[in-house]
Amino acid sequence: MAGFLDTIFNPWLGQALLLPSFWSLLIICTFITLLVTVVYKYTTNQVEMKRIKGDLKKYQKEMRETKDTKKLMVIQKKALELNMKYMTSSFKSTLYTFIPIIIIFAWLNMHIAYEPIRPNTDFIITAQFGEGAKGFINLTTMPEMKFLNDASQEIKDNKAVWKLNGDSGEYKLNFDYNNEGPYTHTVLITNDKTYTTPEKIIKDSKLKSIINGNAPVHPFGQDFNLFGWYPGWLATYIILSLILSAGFRKVFDVY
Repeated sequence: MAGFLDTIFNPWLGQALLLPSFWSLLIICTFITLLVTVVYKYTTNQVEMKRIKGDLKKYQKEMRETKDTKKLMVIQKKALELNMKYMTSSFKSTLYTFIPIIIIFAWLNMHIAYEPIRPNTDFIITAQFGEGAKGFINLTTMPEMKFLNDASQEIKDNKAVWKLNGDSGEYKLNFDYNNEGPYTHTVLITNDKTYTTPEKIIKDSKLKSIINGNAPVHPFGQDFNLFGWYPGWLATYIILSLILSAGFRKVFDVY
């Protein structure tokens, strides 16, 4: 799946991934938002949409000014019916763009949600356990990687952690625990903006998950936060798309 999506999107969006995460998202979001705006403009009746918008503004003004409860309810009913008509008229355009955008999001999630694990840089692998897990869990890698602590780790506070380092390449990790498994997972070490699935979920075992050391991407910066919230790639994309969409609709006179 990853290779197929790369074949489709790399020729026309792949170069953007070479930039820092924020600028990558800004360029890709600009392209997608522009495309969606153009599709919307030419798959909707803009004369009708303009009329509906004008009538909605008129009804909103009337609702603010009227003090007659019965009259207000009548206006609200008309505004609701008109708003439903507007949404129905927009639905056709949404159908044209919904599936392509979902596919692009899947591609972005494979390249921009996490930082890559870079060659010859220390990183960690974490085995997460359920309550009450005890004992040791052993890790082997293929090809071999450099272990910065023991390959056999004792479970403490419901987890076991390995510190590793390796050259570029894809590595198969084998975990032996409590005569189960071995459980396998992969880790990709690369300078490119890509990675294997950062977390593998384990079922029917005290071992619950295996987590790679890929740090989540925060496009506004690792230290930037809004009241303790650190926006990830998807939140950043949504913020940018709302701003860009408002701008493009004004430029292209879209209603």
